[in-house]
Amino acid sequence: MAKKHKHEEHVNHEAWAIPYGDLVTLLLAFFVVMYSISSVNEGKYRVLSASMTAAFHGKPKSMTPIQVGMQPVSGSQMSLMDSVQPAAPATDLVPRSATPGIPQMSRSGMNPERVATDEREARGRAMRELRALASAIETAMATLIEEKLIMVRRNEQWLEVEIRTDILFPSGVADIAPSAQVVLDELAAIFSRFNNSIRVEGYTDDRPINTVVFPSNWELSAARAASVVRRFAEHGVAPDRLGIIGWGEQRPAASNDSAEGRNQNRRVLIVVLGSDRHERTISDLANHVANPSDAISGEDTASTGSSSGTENTGEMEVSDDAPAAATEETAQAADNPVVQQESGT
Repeated sequence: MAKKHKHEEHVNHEAWAIPYGDLVTLLLAFFVVMYSISSVNEGKYRVLSASMTAAFHGKPKSMTPIQVGMQPVSGSQMSLMDSVQPAAPATDLVPRSATPGIPQMSRSGMNPERVATDEREARGRAMRELRALASAIETAMATLIEEKLIMVRRNEQWLEVEIRTDILFPSGVADIAPSAQVVLDELAAIFSRFNNSIRVEGYTDDRPINTVVFPSNWELSAARAASVVRRFAEHGVAPDRLGIIGWGEQRPAASNDSAEGRNQNRRVLIVVLGSDRHERTISDLANHVANPSDAISGEDTASTGSSSGTENTGEMEVSDDAPAAATEETAQAADNPVVQQESGT
């Protein structure tokens, strides 16, 4: 009996398409994932970040009080409410009182009205202190004020006591004259009764100086201011309240073209800050010019020897009897031997 011929199985020539399709699908999915990672939407990222923060750290606590008699919300209900309604920002640190007439507290824990009141009281207290200080200085220095060797000016932020270097220093040196030590000691006794910060500013005229000790007017003005400050510290004024600046011939109070103008520019300015101001900023000094109308305002008491008692608006003004004074916060009083020989000081 003849054997039945066994036919070979047909080879499927399209078998490669299945793994190829799988490979293409995987590559497509891979590139889609890579594209989504490379292009991050900042808004969606922040939303995701906020939701993750809320999930791990909990919902911001609400400061709204729970009314008595209301049933607490279960955890599942609370999570549902969080997903539907955004949490209101907590603007107060204490529950809002249902009782009328009780002031609400701000985020800082202070009543805004109380804060404003405290600030007004601090400004008023500072002005009263400056007024009392000016009155004490005018009384103690009445003779020198009449001779226009000392000028006292005040506004609502600081007090200025301008002293001509004629009575403070000999020519070209920074050593205080013996006759001026009594004046500075009296001022120190007055300043020691108050807690205001004090800046001593030195000024000179434009005549050059070039000595071994003082190569320029910068060194001379700063050294003279330092001498005044050291005298104050030695006679009861707390050193941490004192500061000096030497301006040299910068920011003159008058023109240096005449001997009288140079004499006005050689001065020491004692600036007493109000108790509510810790420092005079450089911007306070930037607009100074040698025009009397631009000098420090307030109440110029140099010619009268007493406070006028009127409220200062903070504008710059000086009486006709008082020379203009620099408003800058520095210590400066300078002149050299050439200047003083010409001016006679």
